[in-house]
Amino acid sequence: MSTRVAAIQMVSSASVEANLDAAARLIGAAAADGAELVLLPEVFAVLEGGPMRQYGEIEGEAGENSIQGFLSTQARQHQLILVGGTIPLISRPARLASADDLLIQDGRVRASCLVYDSQGDQIARYDKIHLFDVMVNDQQSQYSESRSYEAGDEIVSVDTPAGHLGLSVCYDMRFPELYRELFRRGAEIVTVPAAFTKVTGEAHWEVILRARAIENQCYVIAAGQGGKHSASRETWGQSMIIDPWGKVLSQIATGEGMAIAEIDLNYLREIRERMPIKEHLKL
Repeated sequence: MSTRVAAIQMVSSASVEANLDAAARLIGAAAADGAELVLLPEVFAVLEGGPMRQYGEIEGEAGENSIQGFLSTQARQHQLILVGGTIPLISRPARLASADDLLIQDGRVRASCLVYDSQGDQIARYDKIHLFDVMVNDQQSQYSESRSYEAGDEIVSVDTPAGHLGLSVCYDMRFPELYRELFRRGAEIVTVPAAFTKVTGEAHWEVILRARAIENQCYVIAAGQGGKHSASRETWGQSMIIDPWGKVLSQIATGEGMAIAEIDLNYLREIRERMPIKEHLKL
């Protein structure tokens, strides 16, 4: 079972309109190259635009001017599975929250990764669990995502025609427990939309992603922001697709573009059969 997949790399700005135009162009290029599953990067719609609340949407807003409407339209238009990086939602998952607890009241949003099927229907939502509150030796220095974002608290995977997807976002990749649980749940492909800093990306991006693929015997599709966004913000890029043996199948350096490759679930299942890690788990 072979599927062509693409990781879209962007250099998003403060302009939602310009970012969506770029995303549409890149999704179209991936579809023209045969991609059946496309991953957008983290904060693809707006990256350097100030407080995220002003861009926040409620889950289910699917009008033509909404980011969710854009994602749905792109998936349907190109007849592909679209993993929508992250977008800012001001509502918690409706299926989990009570009516009184649905809207986030403290001015923050959730970094939500929405998955759409080829009919344009939303089939999954994952809210980033691990927030990037760290000091980095770069121009920005201090990153405090928890000031703008409320952390998610649910691990999410979903069946698709391309395989069983495990969802994660950027800083999540430093927490192997999340990926082990996705592995236990049957994830065959793990998606990692990201906006990794240049400093941390150069040191750790590839080695962590390859480790997650090897230890969980899964394909990893990682789509990053890749370039200079402002005087203080620069991201690493290096979007890539990795097979269950840890081999990088496709990679792009910096700037706009995409990594694209064929993934083969029969190959994945052969690896799992020959080295049955899941059967050997003790912890």
